[in-house]
Amino acid sequence: MALVLSVFAAIGLGSAAISLDQTARLLWEALTGGTVSREEFPKYQIIWQIRTPRVLLAAVVGAGLAAVGVAMQAVVRNALADPFVLGVSSGASVGAVAVSVTGALAALSIYAVAAGAFVAALGATAVVYLLAQGRAGVTPLRLLLTGVALSFGFQAAMSLLVYLVPTSESTSTVLFWSMGSFGAATWATVPIVGAVVLLGMVVLRRYGRVLDVLTLGDETAASLGVHGERNRKVLFAVTAAMTGAMVAASGAIGFVGLVVPHITRMLVGAMHHRVLLVAPLVGAVVMIWVDLFARTVAAPRELPLGVLTAVVGVPVFVVLLRRRAYVFGGR
Repeated sequence: MALVLSVFAAIGLGSAAISLDQTARLLWEALTGGTVSREEFPKYQIIWQIRTPRVLLAAVVGAGLAAVGVAMQAVVRNALADPFVLGVSSGASVGAVAVSVTGALAALSIYAVAAGAFVAALGATAVVYLLAQGRAGVTPLRLLLTGVALSFGFQAAMSLLVYLVPTSESTSTVLFWSMGSFGAATWATVPIVGAVVLLGMVVLRRYGRVLDVLTLGDETAASLGVHGERNRKVLFAVTAAMTGAMVAASGAIGFVGLVVPHITRMLVGAMHHRVLLVAPLVGAVVMIWVDLFARTVAAPRELPLGVLTAVVGVPVFVVLLRRRAYVFGGR
């Protein structure tokens, strides 16, 4: 109910004043194929072509970041893990900047940069996983450390590209991917990202009990009949695809995938079949309101989403750390 009300409120609210009853009527006309008067057409464009895809993309990305955060914290067994801990966002930024400065993938027109970011994100995760391989397979600690190290390497590569080809377009691309925004949301973007995220969340939900066991360690998991490395490969691939799609559409938005899983565990406990049901809803609601604040508080300018999520996420996470009753994986 909170998510439905948040979506409706965020579509109606903004720098352009549109009443909630008029918003509801214009949405109904859009959904049913009705007619709109010439005087109301500008508001119809704002409601249906600009705000609605943006709000829906915010909900999808917020839900996806929360779900991936839950899975990553269990896969690497680290309370500080988030969707970008394995270099996905920095890898996507390299791809986006490379396409921007070289003009590659020009055949994809306006989707070239997003496509470059998605491909680079998947490539970055593949490199991280291959380099994390050891004699004992891929251990959570080795995976985490490799991802953090390569993340700095990808950031250096991105900075080098901008330094060598200092154009305003490449600089703005870096800012977009480093701070996040839903300003580029369209009706062509939402279904693609939504399908990837929804399918990924379904898979993660089916692995809920496996995630419960993985948090206990590979030895304990093996004694319970769960193959840690095999399941980790599947979960790693699913979370990489989800994160790549989200980063390609909105850039890197931090702290949502880190803080929301912990808040959800405080509300419903540590069992992943419950956490993976509630965390996406919480993440979607949080992201919708953060985006609404970002585009209204300093209108007509738009604040970077990453800045706002950090401003909110840092104190919330500090409070979580100071709560003696809460520990990772339980209460």
